[in-house]
Amino acid sequence: MAKRPGVTNGADTPDRSKGQALADGGDSEAVRDERRRLDTLREYHILDSGPDPAFDRVTKLVADLFDAPIALVSLLDDRRQWFKSAHGLDLAEIPSDIGFCRHVVADQQALIVPDAALDPRFRDDPLVTGEPGIRFYAGVPLLAHNGVALGTLCIIDRKPRPALDARLLGRLRDFAAIIMAEAELRRTAAERDAARRMLERALDFSCIATWQLDARTDQLRWRGATAELWGADFQTALSTGEGFFARVHPDDRAAARRVLDESIDTGDPYATEYRICHPERGVRWIAARGDWDVRADDAMLTGISVDITEQKSRQENANLLMRELHHRMRNLFATVGAIISLTRQSARDVDDYVDRISSRLDALNRAQNVLLGANFMTGSMHALLREVEASFPRIRWSGPDLLLPENALVAMALLFNELATNAAKHGALSAEKGRVDIEWTQDDEDADPRLLRLTWTESGGVGAVAPPERTSFGTLLMERSVRNNLGGTIERRWEPGGLICEITLPARWREA
Repeated sequence: MAKRPGVTNGADTPDRSKGQALADGGDSEAVRDERRRLDTLREYHILDSGPDPAFDRVTKLVADLFDAPIALVSLLDDRRQWFKSAHGLDLAEIPSDIGFCRHVVADQQALIVPDAALDPRFRDDPLVTGEPGIRFYAGVPLLAHNGVALGTLCIIDRKPRPALDARLLGRLRDFAAIIMAEAELRRTAAERDAARRMLERALDFSCIATWQLDARTDQLRWRGATAELWGADFQTALSTGEGFFARVHPDDRAAARRVLDESIDTGDPYATEYRICHPERGVRWIAARGDWDVRADDAMLTGISVDITEQKSRQENANLLMRELHHRMRNLFATVGAIISLTRQSARDVDDYVDRISSRLDALNRAQNVLLGANFMTGSMHALLREVEASFPRIRWSGPDLLLPENALVAMALLFNELATNAAKHGALSAEKGRVDIEWTQDDEDADPRLLRLTWTESGGVGAVAPPERTSFGTLLMERSVRNNLGGTIERRWEPGGLICEITLPARWREA
């Protein structure tokens, strides 16, 4: 009888499955095709799965409809032919290099063998010569969503039979489509479950909790990192809106409730920030965003919650730093203004005025460099002395490093600048071999009173040194820096070798 295209029937049909074997290398296109087919087969997560009534019903129905003793749903991987459902055959799998189904998969078309004993392709096959003694075979491919053949639906008889006509072959194909529709549903469900698990893991890692509120029943459902954000008891404690508000910080509860009520009344998106009393982690800040998901005659408010405690802390620190910076800038401008005003009164001329102003502004700049190099709130004594030494290279210093607050650091910078400037103009640093040594020590913590003692010693100057004839602004600035700003005392002695300045301060700064 005439044969439909895409159907092989009888022993005289050329065996197109006997092309170049993949195991022997094959061409690259064939290798890629087989790899694609095997990858698609794995997508269905069906290999080695347990018995399934849905598939067993189909094979039983096919066997009854075609009056065949055996009906199989088989899947072919790289080494075996595995039976997802086997009606009338007590086998779970067979090697992939025997049997009939491999030809159907290779050709991706139906195969009908009326009498396998007369077919040169199959007459020596172990399934023909031995159990189950196959004589008749009719199989159609199980085509995946991308068109590749994963296996077959076939009927088998132990005696020869006429080839199936077009109507019966069409029915067999319809049952194969039913099987693949069932497999496709399961593949889609598996992908959906995998995507959901991935999303939930991502939410856990991102510390985001998702929630859904039924405003009519006050029921609240949670997913994601809820335990981390709200506490391990969230399933019972936060199952309702009232339970949620009980965990909101009392000071924020009214505002949080008002935002939610407005969203319910208007249907507008929900967005707010509030503190909660976390049972394990204490007070935490939460940001919540949501919108209405309208379904028929009901609406659910769906959203996310994010822990923003660290952001709030950084924001608070930034605000504190800005307020501190504003305070420091005001102090700095006040200091600069005082220096400008008082220097003008003591300057001999414009050049002297500019020179003194520049020197004292350099001292302030040294202090600011030290503060900017740290945290802008405290500065290192060693760092300050390195700045002074860079401007006055013949100054040497030694002592423990101390962390000075901003006001003390500025006072020290002005003090060292006045002493160094005077030494450069009138004292040891005005001579080629002159030098200055700065040394300081700090009493033990149990000393009472606990003092810091600093000594400025000039040596190597030229000629005798003597006290100034009048009290200059520089002297007043040093006195003010030590006594008013640092709460200490300052004594100066003009020895034959040079100026010695002894400063005593309360030792209220910790060592770095």
